[in-house]
Amino acid sequence: MPSVEEGVVVMAVSRRRFVTSVLAGSALATASTTELLTTVAGPAHAASPPGDVVGKVTVGYQGWFSAPGDGAPIGGWWHWSRDRFQPPSPANTTIVSWPDLREYTRTYPTAYPNLGNGQPATLFSSYDQQTVDTHFRWMQEYGCDTAALQRFNPMGDEGPTRDAMAQKVRSAAERYTRKFYIMYDVTDWLSFQSEIKTDWTTKMAAHTASSAYARQNGKPVVCIWGFGFSEPSRPFTPGPCLEVINWFKAQGCYVIGGVPTWWRQGIEDSRPGFLDVYHAFHAISPWMVYRARTVEELDSYYNNVNVGDMADCAARGIDYLPCVMPGDLAGGHRKHGDFYWRHIYNMIRLGSQGLYVSMFDEYNEGNQIAKTSETQATTPAGANIRALDEDGVACSADYYLRITADGGRMLKGQLALTAVRPTVPMVGTPPPTGGDLAAGRSTSASSQNGPFPASNAVDSDAGSYWESGGGSFPHWWQVDLGANHQVNKLVVRLPAGWGARTQTITVQGSVDGSSFSTIAAASAFTFDPATGNTVTRTLTTTTARHIRLSIAGNTGWPAGQLAKVEVYAGSTVPDNPPTAPSGLTVTGKTSTSVSVSWTAATDDTGVTGYQVRQGGTVVATVTGTTATVSGLSPSTAYTFTVTARDAAGNTSSASNAVTVTTDAPANADLARGRPTSESSHVQSYGSGNVVDGDPNSYWESANNAFPQWVQVDLGATRTVGRVVLKLPPSSAWGARTQTLSVQGSVDGGSFGTLVGSAGRTFDPGSGNQVTLTFSAAQARYVRISVTGNTGWPAGQLSALEVYAS
Repeated sequence: MPSVEEGVVVMAVSRRRFVTSVLAGSALATASTTELLTTVAGPAHAASPPGDVVGKVTVGYQGWFSAPGDGAPIGGWWHWSRDRFQPPSPANTTIVSWPDLREYTRTYPTAYPNLGNGQPATLFSSYDQQTVDTHFRWMQEYGCDTAALQRFNPMGDEGPTRDAMAQKVRSAAERYTRKFYIMYDVTDWLSFQSEIKTDWTTKMAAHTASSAYARQNGKPVVCIWGFGFSEPSRPFTPGPCLEVINWFKAQGCYVIGGVPTWWRQGIEDSRPGFLDVYHAFHAISPWMVYRARTVEELDSYYNNVNVGDMADCAARGIDYLPCVMPGDLAGGHRKHGDFYWRHIYNMIRLGSQGLYVSMFDEYNEGNQIAKTSETQATTPAGANIRALDEDGVACSADYYLRITADGGRMLKGQLALTAVRPTVPMVGTPPPTGGDLAAGRSTSASSQNGPFPASNAVDSDAGSYWESGGGSFPHWWQVDLGANHQVNKLVVRLPAGWGARTQTITVQGSVDGSSFSTIAAASAFTFDPATGNTVTRTLTTTTARHIRLSIAGNTGWPAGQLAKVEVYAGSTVPDNPPTAPSGLTVTGKTSTSVSVSWTAATDDTGVTGYQVRQGGTVVATVTGTTATVSGLSPSTAYTFTVTARDAAGNTSSASNAVTVTTDAPANADLARGRPTSESSHVQSYGSGNVVDGDPNSYWESANNAFPQWVQVDLGATRTVGRVVLKLPPSSAWGARTQTLSVQGSVDGGSFGTLVGSAGRTFDPGSGNQVTLTFSAAQARYVRISVTGNTGWPAGQLSALEVYAS
């Protein structure tokens, strides 16, 4: 949330832009056992039942855009422009994505260039009730249950506008039967401790009377975002933060904490010493925007951060409401929806109590799910703003809303849990691209002279230009149009004030960026200031994604020079994509690899290769119909699909999916790190402690209530023949005998006895360890049932290890 006030950018680091110094996996310093297992004030309880945030999809809603003439008290182009008293333009902007404007009844003219289709570039105002109504209608149509209305320090000049926006959001939520709640952001709010209470009691609490105000466990919901972050804009100590949380709880509120990614460890983006603050919240929502850029990084966070977070929250009865995000469109992170779906899938398979989508309308940092420009035809020409088809896949304006709807159905059990994105990018016919296809696209060149890069030839500045390095000709410049098009026209410009010159240019095209053919043979391009230093050439219609201008000479300067290159086409290439490969089958596996085969796809121009995918990530590329994926983790379930590609660069839909679990390494503990469950536990001594590898952490059941049990899910049916049971080795744990049995199940419902019930003695003199061997059996779930304990009136285990033999 960049804070743009009084015509300048306030220099506080935005919560959207703050990136930890390293990505997941590189800062896995662990907190001490004592810290991670701090005893809570009372026994843990089950996660909250479904309400307006638990079991629901919540979207972060900024509602912070305004324009001159909309009546907003703050005035100007609030959050559209760096200088809000000047209209937004490529040089005066805070946005990196362009909204789809077809459903707004009122928009405002900007200083951006016209759209690629020639229409004026206009923007909406959140202060118009119709805008808010449109957004909440979309929420209703696409299954967004609740909106978290962002509220920064309201004591300054933005306060009256934010007060009005709260009423507009309330009206829209009531009209479209959505829920909303107030989400305070304490960034740069140095007097928050007293002022947040005043704001709540005198203004915001009144909205809880609305039927649309979100409630959880019967309590009005409030979120406080920003406690514990290590940035200078949030220099708070734990005491005031904890006092404010407890004050809101005393008001009868259900309080959510928007906390740092590394809150539990107190490292990276989290200040140390805040664990008691975090644990005081009813629910925790760790921030994730800009922490991950790829599917692999999302998976790393899942394994190294989210799993531990979930266990910590479950042990304390705290609801876990993690942030999920579509990815930064401007940064190219979205992978046409695969990134967003993987994040949703990871958090649902984790067992999260709900989802918090960041954000609904964050066009400033490219993380919006609200409707967005589909192509450069509806984006300002040459403004370097990516449209949804930025990676060559046509996406409808509502695509990320549709993904959100499918994710919500999966969260609620209405759609089976699947790592394969069920949402197609485009519904109906892809829109015409129109306009200048090269505007804002990726470029490259054989060389550049000083500060005159290749990208200057596709930006919106008519005075900027690319110039090649010195040396003998030829030099070349190239643009990637993002997808194959039937290219038929080229416009090349030099700065208007330059003197006349002639450059000898060959125009070439390619569908893959490596093999180029000539579209127009070498000819003289004469640039004359009398005609605007512009040359237009009609080309033989050619299928191409990459356009290269090869320059063999220049009469005005000993280098290639281009200020603007515009490329136009009649339509996208009408070539049909290949059929989907079929019959995908696992043909072999080891502890670190999986081999698969499939039936070939067909295509009208010929299949050139296949991509084996794990989720949305390509893990192998082959030309045949077999592949081996290596570098996998032992005892881990993977899901694969295969797609085919043709000579025109089209990709087929995915094959059937196969799921396979890699083999365990020799003598490996099959239970380590696997999901667990239990009959009960006390305080922080949950079942997850028996598979965490820490000999000092342990599971303890409810006291004086035998029988009790703890079990592990091995992830797939395995051959098992030995279990090792442990208690903490400390001499403080005296000898004890627990009466227990070992049971196994392939479905988690029907259990058979693997080892009969008997007294098992744990003696600190022999490591407090018991080993039980039995005839090899098939089991996915292994359960230890305890009916007695001479040392404590409960079941107790610090480790449950399961081996094949």
